[in-house]
Amino acid sequence: MKNTAAMALKTVTAFINKGQERSVKAKKNIIASFLIKGLGIAISLVLVPLTISYIDPARYGIWLTLSSMVVWFSFFDIGFGNGLRNKFAEALAKGEHDLARVYVSTTYAILSIIIGVVLVIFFCVNPFLNWATMLNTPKEMAGELSILAIIVFVFFCLKFVFQLLTTVLTANQEPAKASAFDFFGSLLSLIIIFTLTKTTEGNLIYLGIVLSCVPVLVLLASSIWFYTHDYKRYAPSIKFVKFTYARNLMSLGLIFFIIQIGAIVLFNTNNIIITQLFGPQQVTVYDVSYKLFSVVIMIFSIIAGPLWSAYTDAYVRNDFAWIKGTISKMEKIWGVMIVFTVGLLLASPLIFKYWIGKKVTFPFTLSIAMCLYVIVYIWQNIHVFLLNGIGKIRLQLYLVIITSLINIPLAIFMAKKFGLVGITITSTFLFLVMGIIFSIQTRKILNGTATHVWNK
Repeated sequence: MKNTAAMALKTVTAFINKGQERSVKAKKNIIASFLIKGLGIAISLVLVPLTISYIDPARYGIWLTLSSMVVWFSFFDIGFGNGLRNKFAEALAKGEHDLARVYVSTTYAILSIIIGVVLVIFFCVNPFLNWATMLNTPKEMAGELSILAIIVFVFFCLKFVFQLLTTVLTANQEPAKASAFDFFGSLLSLIIIFTLTKTTEGNLIYLGIVLSCVPVLVLLASSIWFYTHDYKRYAPSIKFVKFTYARNLMSLGLIFFIIQIGAIVLFNTNNIIITQLFGPQQVTVYDVSYKLFSVVIMIFSIIAGPLWSAYTDAYVRNDFAWIKGTISKMEKIWGVMIVFTVGLLLASPLIFKYWIGKKVTFPFTLSIAMCLYVIVYIWQNIHVFLLNGIGKIRLQLYLVIITSLINIPLAIFMAKKFGLVGITITSTFLFLVMGIIFSIQTRKILNGTATHVWNK
């Protein structure tokens, strides 16, 4: 038995250490991410019924919708985060460590200034916002929701800056370390919310404080640790802030910025549409159903996460053979994901029964729609990770602008015709169209036939 275990360990170790340095680094991070994110996924799934139990399905829907609305403000990043990710990876590939630190310091400085201005504007405007009307809730909740909005927005802005650490780690092909932040944040949130269920009555303000504050505290503590230890060489410093380098970050970052806005429209308007058409409780139905099937997306993201910066490194070194081989492997993994997603679909009625209980009813037609959405979304993402990593995103820019303009009116139309299923079908259709075009672009780039917008 011991010999079998030793041989198995030896085989796994040999597999991990086989291949080029970037491949070995990617495999180590994928395995570590599976362990960390696997636990994180388990915690997040436990957190859903616990949270619904602490408050009620309608209030949980309010929380989800408000969170979606606040995420809209992430466009104030202006693309600097993704610009930093690519430029930091390029600097490391060329051995330019001081330049990498300049990029880090400059990005922290710019985003801190932006967020400072945004917070001032928010505090001036918030007293005039009617959150009860915006969230389609009873008028008597207006005061409570205004306080909740302040809590969520302030901590969102702080997280906005502190999470640049995860960008730096991911750019250095160490996403497993970045994943650990989400894990510890989720674990601590779970412990605190469980304590609240035993000591207090359901309170939306308490929930908002916990789910907004805890991730920020984890990121703050992690930033202090990493920038004084492993990443001290790249720690943000006023001496290394050079605003003249903002143009380098923005040259690619500006396009990422516009893509981000489009992505926010595609990903974060559905909850708002649902709460206005069907009420906050249906947001819970939609979001919890998505959370179940998004487990597949999370698993895929664990595998694909290290590849963005690995593609950057390979492209800078003109290693197209490695890129082609990696894309081929990702397509095979996608095939396995399809089987897993269909299995999840068949098991979904039983999973919902034991996971959430009888408080919320989940139509099987919605599960079918979510299944198709996940399959299409993962397929198009295989190509998006490569295109983002090598900076060929002009076509993506055009497509995201077009689809984001189509998304809201089409989603509303489909929702009125088919309910929650119609909204999911809309997203699936749009990602299918983009996926087809991105796959063509990827093939052209790898075959050396990409010209004009296909190669920009």
